[in-house]
Amino acid sequence: MRIGPHQIKNNLIVAPMAGVTDRPFRMLCKSMGAGMAVSEMVASNSLLYGSEKTLRRANHEGETDPISVQIVGADPKMLAQAARYNVDAGAQIIDINMGCPAKKICNVMAGSALLQNEVLVARILETVVAAVGVPVTLKIRTGWDKNNRNAVRIARIAEASGIMALAIHGRTRACAYTGEAEYDTIAAVKRSVSIPVIANGDITTPEKALHVLRHTGADAVMIGRAVQGRPWLFREIAHFLNTGEHLPAPRVDEIQRVLLRHVYELYAFYGEHTGLRVARKHISWYAKGLAGSAQFRRQMNQTQSCTAQLAAVNDFFDGQLRHGERLHYMEELAA
Repeated sequence: MRIGPHQIKNNLIVAPMAGVTDRPFRMLCKSMGAGMAVSEMVASNSLLYGSEKTLRRANHEGETDPISVQIVGADPKMLAQAARYNVDAGAQIIDINMGCPAKKICNVMAGSALLQNEVLVARILETVVAAVGVPVTLKIRTGWDKNNRNAVRIARIAEASGIMALAIHGRTRACAYTGEAEYDTIAAVKRSVSIPVIANGDITTPEKALHVLRHTGADAVMIGRAVQGRPWLFREIAHFLNTGEHLPAPRVDEIQRVLLRHVYELYAFYGEHTGLRVARKHISWYAKGLAGSAQFRRQMNQTQSCTAQLAAVNDFFDGQLRHGERLHYMEELAA
């Protein structure tokens, strides 16, 4: 799949997730087989540009191409300014968020709330595309609610506005993350436009990825919550799509190595104080499905130093290895 001048190495993309897809996580997923990763969203409010959090989100040092940064807002001029700011900071693709269902985003008429105003959608897309010399992509949902699925109309507006690729989460804003994603709307969008379409929502296994690609005709799949604590899912899907065969589940010692690498990167990126706290949720995700993980997660939330956190991680995983445990996600997470 191509997005403007960028040839993506495969059709597997990391979804933008607030508080998750920071630089360490994006780089890890890319090393595990993702072809592209989209950053967590950056607010278009120019007053935020000087904040430490915003500067971190604009940090792409050492990250492999292409660098895709997501921006969110409702004012065309401010979004254009945000796009230029991020391009100056190294972004090679600008992604516009019209898919976030969070109340704090929708209450300011940003994110998926914009799907209610197709005229404003067109103004935003045209303004941002004209403001930068890099490809602009768009992330949407199927509509505002089940009675107002307007993704096909939005897709046509996007294509006419110069958007280079479109990602669609198979739920409406009203659905948030409940119920099951539906893919018929994504298939209808794919039939309606000629730009690349990326399917998103409930893609948790290699078989599900293949099913969604076949059902929708999409050019790629975007995966979010399923790779929290399971970054190797990308290599598993890539292998299955290429061969029709499954890779063995990762051994506990490999999970331990990947986790420790991730945690050290978080410490380096955020500093030890913040890195310790950010690492807690990731450690809990990695441990899910392993014996004793509930008690371990409670322990994680009480550690107050990086030294104690690392010691707890090693004790937990060394204990798994002593008992000869092996992680089988397909069976254990489905149980």
